[in-house]
Amino acid sequence: MPINEVRELRDTVVLISGATSGIGRAAATLLVAAGARVAVTGRNHDRLEELKTELGADNCVGVTGDIGVLDTSARLVDAAVSRFGRIDSVIASAGIGAYGDFLSLSEHDIVETVTTNFTGTLWTLRAALPHMTDGGDVIIVSSVAGVRGGANEAVYAGTKAAQLVFAGALDREYRERGVRVTSMCPAGVNTRFAVGRGRTEGDPALEDFLDPSDVGAAIVYTLTQPRRLRTTQWNMWSAAEGA
Repeated sequence: MPINEVRELRDTVVLISGATSGIGRAAATLLVAAGARVAVTGRNHDRLEELKTELGADNCVGVTGDIGVLDTSARLVDAAVSRFGRIDSVIASAGIGAYGDFLSLSEHDIVETVTTNFTGTLWTLRAALPHMTDGGDVIIVSSVAGVRGGANEAVYAGTKAAQLVFAGALDREYRERGVRVTSMCPAGVNTRFAVGRGRTEGDPALEDFLDPSDVGAAIVYTLTQPRRLRTTQWNMWSAAEGA
């Protein structure tokens, strides 16, 4: 691809859910380094304030809230538009894991996983898309679990498969309006998103997983691709983990 076809991210406005940790935080950091401005949300108020300080007041606006509640997305979109005047791209990266035998999972963990991973994605885009009148990018952080769900991750894999199908349908529905929808599907990522829900803090196996910055870099790369290219779906594994 000729270098002059790479799209500049400077001064673009990117809305990011799940930005206080993991993939969302890595993406926010890399995007601001590339000159973008970000509107971010997460459930942990202290981590959100820390992120806003790191990224700088000129580059970042944020609201604290649960992405599974429609009001959180509405407040985030309002903050982005009020501060920066528009929304160019959306990264739906909020997510939690739930691992273990299906019948061993608590009702709370099942509902929270479905609400955060899938319903939260719907609410994020329902709030943001009306403001993307000039087109733009939507990146939904799904998982290879949604492609080939494995044992002891039935609920989590189900939510990720739902994201994949939703992303594909939305891409077909909105492509004529200039919106490109991409599913980012990493395998294991070394984050805390499932600690207490089947993963243990400090598990040595996590060292073989992808780093959040690996996925963040793929997100940034996707946003720089020319509009004539449909990116659709990325599957990613670490070299140590294998496919």
